[in-house]
Formats: sequence, C-alpha cells, structure tokens
Amino acid sequence: MQISKYTTSIILFLILSLTLSVQAVEPVRMGSGYMTFDTVPGWGLRPDGSSSLGATHGGVVVDGMGNVYTSANKGVVVFSADGKVIKEHLGDKYSNIHDMEIRVEGDHEFIYGARNANAEGIKFNAHSGEIVLTLPFPKESGLDLKKFSPTAITVIANGDIFLSDGYASNYIFRFDKTGKYLMHFGEKGNGLKQFNTAHGMTLDTRYDPPRLLVCDRNHTPKGRLVHYSLEGEFISVVITGLGMPTSAAVQGDFVSVPDLHGRVVILDKSNTIISVLGHNIDRGAGRSFNIPQDKWVEGVFSGTHGSYWDADGNLYVQDWNVAGRIIKLVRVK
Repeated sequence: MQISKYTTSIILFLILSLTLSVQAVEPVRMGSGYMTFDTVPGWGLRPDGSSSLGATHGGVVVDGMGNVYTSANKGVVVFSADGKVIKEHLGDKYSNIHDMEIRVEGDHEFIYGARNANAEGIKFNAHSGEIVLTLPFPKESGLDLKKFSPTAITVIANGDIFLSDGYASNYIFRFDKTGKYLMHFGEKGNGLKQFNTAHGMTLDTRYDPPRLLVCDRNHTPKGRLVHYSLEGEFISVVITGLGMPTSAAVQGDFVSVPDLHGRVVILDKSNTIISVLGHNIDRGAGRSFNIPQDKWVEGVFSGTHGSYWDADGNLYVQDWNVAGRIIKLVRVK
C-alpha cells in the first residue's frame, strides 16, 4: 500500500508534536548548591491537563500529613503530596485569601488567612473548614481608615495574631488569640521605619527570640525585607534589591522569598542569597497575571506570589496567575 505525501506529512507532524510534548514535560533542574531542586511537570493538574485552581492571587501551606493547601480566588484547594485534589473549601467564606499560615493547636491544625478583598483576617480548621475566628478592622484602635485591605498574617507561640494592612494603611495590627485588639505599628511611606506595601509577613524563627520578617514590597530602595520585634519596634533592614518580594516562608535556617517579577530567592541565616529559582528573564512575562496555561514554561515562573516548605525540604510555589498555577520543586539530595 502506498502512502501519500500528504499522509506522510501528517505522520511526521504528529511524531514531531509528540516529541516536543515529551520534551516539554521533562523536569527542569534549578537553584544551586545545597538548594537545588527539580520541577515536577504537571503536578496539581487534572487528568486532562487543565488547572484545578482557576485564578490565583494567594498563598500555599503544607499540613502535618504533607497535604498542600493553596488559596485561589474561588477558595482553598487541598492536594495530596502527589498532586491530586483531595478536598476543597470553596465559597464566599474562603475566597480571596491573599496569604496563609498554618499552625498546630492542640489536636487540630488551623489555617490563618488574610483576605484583602473582604477586609478581614480569618482562622479555620484546616481539615473540617470550620471558621472559628474572624478579624475585621479593629475600631478599638482609634484609627479612622478609609480602607482596610489585609495582605499578610502570622501567629506567634502564645497565639497572638499579626495582620498587615498592606494594600491600604500599611499598619500592622496585633490581636490576642481570641481576636481582641492589642496594638498597631508602622505607617505608609518610604522612611526607614515606614512601609510602602507591607505585602508579606511571617514569624522569623531563625532568631531567638523570634521576630517579624516583613516583605516591604514597593519601598524605595526597592524590594526590601525588614525585621521588627514582636512589640512593633524596628530592628533592621534585612536585605534590599529583591524586586517585589511578596511573601516569606521559613524552614530551619533558610527562608524562601517569592518575587512578583518571576523568581524565588532563598536566603540563609546571614540573609545572603544562596539560590535563585525559576528566574524569568522576560520582563514582559515576569510580574504578569495574564499568562495562559499554554504559555507556561517549565522551570520559569511569572507572577511568583507564595511559597512553602514540606517536611522533606521540598518547596511549593504559587504564581499570581489567570489560570491558577502551583509548582512542586523536589529538593535534590
């Protein structure tokens, strides 16, 4: 049987397409030295290859069983460590969580979230989804704010909660574990002790006593991290020049810091950059929400927004993205 030139062309095209497809899903190695990682192509995608998330502008945390919680605009989607959806907390109560932290309290794990579009912080049971605390703007502070738009949240050992109003006043508010207002500090500006978009925040347990690590995203000079005491007193500028740092996650002596321009930097305890992950050299694609899934590049990030470590030192990274992108990076031992 003779095969026409047309049929031959189609066969060659299909073979080439399959070859390119196979190449596209190969893991990509990134980072350097002690902080070297391999991507896991397709992690978290549905069997048909589509995203399970929808638009994302949030964070990611990992529970004690290794399950991965990532916040999308529609709510919180929970994945197993191998990337399968196992649970969802969806709807108005869980939507628009811009930043998350997870804590073990007694026999339960709780997720704390900052909801910028809903003007509140929340606390809910990670497994049942039961909301046990909400933190609206504290009128007891005596402040007269035209807008309240929290972007970051963290919790200290005694249960006190810090909530950063990063998209509005740039005050950081402290509450006790029952939600009672205690104090606030900071203000908007470009002075040494001011914040210009206190976008991300975590408890920096690399030091004793622990302190707050704040991602002062739009401050001049650009891209700085700063340390504050838990009493709201300025300690020091940690580092500058990080682009637009969005959040921070600490494990041991290391902290991962996503940069909205499309990369994650890892700092050691001396706050030296020891590894750079997923760096996007395309300035048009970095800091871009509107990168459709068919334009994602394996091993290259775009609007990098959240990150979190698991117990084995693997890293999960979430992009600010129209289709909803989360990437698993496996630590190379």
